[in-house]
Amino acid sequence: MFILELSYTAPLEAVDAVLPDHVAWLDGLYEQGVFLASGRKEPRDGGVIVAVAESRARIEEITAGDPFVEAGVCTYRITEFVATKTAPALESYRETLR
Repeated sequence: MFILELSYTAPLEAVDAVLPDHVAWLDGLYEQGVFLASGRKEPRDGGVIVAVAESRARIEEITAGDPFVEAGVCTYRITEFVATKTAPALESYRETLR
């Protein structure tokens, strides 16, 4: 499981200009089952995405394709973690330590 933290690197006007493309990109990854939750940070200086994928390399590939990244209006900080406890709705993502 991964926590993706977006930090805006451009004024909000530039971010908002790319927002429709970013939302369409998010929608596609929700449909694929990669993204579980996402939203803006408060104050609005970026966002957070909870994601699942087979590898960090795959997540890096995915984030590189974000229209925000392609437009140069955000950067990502990727944190991988092992979800050893989850809410019942996320039980299928629970892992055991090796």
